[in-house]
Amino acid sequence: MTAKNGWFVTHCSRMDHGGCTIKVKVQDGKIIKITGHPNGHLNKGYVCRKAVAAIEKLYHPNRLRYPMKRVGKRGSGEWKKISWDEALDLIADNFLKVKEEYGARAVAFCQGMPKGLEHFVLIRLANVFGSPNVVSVQDLCHAPREVAGFHACGFYPVADLEHPTDLILLWGSNPLATNEEGQICRLLLDRLREGAQLVVIDPFHTELASRANLHLQVKPGADLELAAAFIHIIISEKLYDVAFVNNLTSGFDKLKDAILKYDLEKLAKATWVDPEKIREAAYVYAKAERAMLLWGNAIEHTPRNYETARAMVSLMAITGNLGRRGGNVWAKDPAIAKLGKFVRASVIPNKRKEMIHAHFGAVPGLMTVPPAYFRKAVLEDDPYPVRAAYMQCTNPLLAYADSEVTRRALESLDFLAVADVFLTPTALFADVVLPAATHFEFNDIGHYGLGHGFIVARPKLVDPPEDCWPDMKILNELGRRISPPEFWYDDYEMFLEEVLEPSGIGYEEFVKMGILKGPVEQTDTFRTGSGKVELMPDREFNLFGCSEVDAEFPLLLTCRKDPFYLHSSYRWLEDLRKRSPRPECIIHPDVAQQYGIKSGDLVRIETQHGSMTQYASLSDKIHPSVVMAAYGWWFPESGVDKQYEWRKSNYNMVTSTKDVGKDFGTPLIKGIPCRISRVAD
Repeated sequence: MTAKNGWFVTHCSRMDHGGCTIKVKVQDGKIIKITGHPNGHLNKGYVCRKAVAAIEKLYHPNRLRYPMKRVGKRGSGEWKKISWDEALDLIADNFLKVKEEYGARAVAFCQGMPKGLEHFVLIRLANVFGSPNVVSVQDLCHAPREVAGFHACGFYPVADLEHPTDLILLWGSNPLATNEEGQICRLLLDRLREGAQLVVIDPFHTELASRANLHLQVKPGADLELAAAFIHIIISEKLYDVAFVNNLTSGFDKLKDAILKYDLEKLAKATWVDPEKIREAAYVYAKAERAMLLWGNAIEHTPRNYETARAMVSLMAITGNLGRRGGNVWAKDPAIAKLGKFVRASVIPNKRKEMIHAHFGAVPGLMTVPPAYFRKAVLEDDPYPVRAAYMQCTNPLLAYADSEVTRRALESLDFLAVADVFLTPTALFADVVLPAATHFEFNDIGHYGLGHGFIVARPKLVDPPEDCWPDMKILNELGRRISPPEFWYDDYEMFLEEVLEPSGIGYEEFVKMGILKGPVEQTDTFRTGSGKVELMPDREFNLFGCSEVDAEFPLLLTCRKDPFYLHSSYRWLEDLRKRSPRPECIIHPDVAQQYGIKSGDLVRIETQHGSMTQYASLSDKIHPSVVMAAYGWWFPESGVDKQYEWRKSNYNMVTSTKDVGKDFGTPLIKGIPCRISRVAD
């Protein structure tokens, strides 16, 4: 590529969910400055510190720069440099060997949060190889809301921040700190400036809670009970939209009977929120002419996440805010390749029956394997053996619940390949590590397949290090080795053209446009069997199923994402690390005094499943019975010899997969009974 110079427009990507329009200054083939674009569709000039730190990520001295083969025992960090051909041949040979002995389904293809088109090329690779098993953490991020929406109304209900509204019900989301995908804080702030009321539901008194008309400090894990209390008040006090309910819903009487049989005081008690405050919030939401429910993935962090999401869709519907501008809308895709066609779903017609989680009765529509079931297949051959895995854009030792189970699974695999930008704790357990190119170093498309009704262009601006390949290129070359060649290209960038083909434009033209949007329309059409919103799932809600504290574990543990990191990523970047230098757990001052803990003390947090240590941060903004821990922490500075101390402050050392939800295989992540103690000097 010829070195570019000047300012260029693109969209943010791997430092967060992506979608912010940014301006990037390139000089002599290197990026030297990043700013927000004032006309950005989602961000209107806003840019977070993570985006700025992307420059340091590109040129970090410890970045992976060539393929490596393990020569020591797993986790030892002993490697040998190899060529790309040798690396890909080694992966292909091992995958084909496993396929011959156990079948294609014994190879799993694993991804963390989708960063761009690579996720869907990975699904394509799995499909044409013959494996139904693409593993992802979607069981606790996005899928419960998406699948619940599809089952209830036929689409994913997106909060319509692009149009004026009268009220925003912000539930389990904190967009000022960690933006929801496709829903950046700037649009929310615009709606508030226009006069929209704000109701915040969060165990912590966030900055947005301080701006809110109402803040409901809910018990972690009790979102289902709170949603039921809202529904109870709206139905019993006849606040629902009668015309919408009568004409456009099915199962209202069933919902009414299922909820009103419970005492409102009992429901409120289960949430820790004063019943009068719940009533006030339910009133303002129901009576607003236009109201949106902006839900975050915090509501998905319990085994009851599907029921919780279904209850919230019912809440949108009975107030007449589903399918309405200024409420929750159906954001239709633009004219782009259908997802099923792009991933070549037709070549594996029995996939839904053959996926690991199908054997455990997971809810229909979940198309990625939950990590709990993936590890069960690895460790117990249940429902069948999984012996090899490919992992990209993921760090399961930190991201999967029950980290010790993850470690045992990684060590038990016959073969593991990992593609990443940095040598993570997970990569230490791989047989082959591949150096990935990262944002700005290849052409990409963002937000494909995520249900928000738009895609964004992410053009290549600079060259990657010589031996760093884009994930799409890696997958394309691996696919040519392990599956029929007709599914792959001589040039991997043809994936971009394939996505855009129905639109009639090519990638270069798309880059000039920057964004391609589908229609956001009001609708009375719901893609369900009845053609109406189905208000109830097949069974009644499992109310009063959240955890309770006891004398041994008297506090409830929850966690938060760090605004300066993306899950477990980028702890090695100095620019971000100096802003968030260590893992801190937030404790109420009264509780800290009770346990003899001062601000900055090292604290041990224990559950019945394990323990970790983090530093105490005292705040009266947390509920007195809640400990809010940091998530995603490991310590690159401690070195390979100590495996980056991935156990020390890792939130998933205290979570468990012994009991998971049947719908999505989701473990309990928020609302875990715990105890705390000061660690002696």
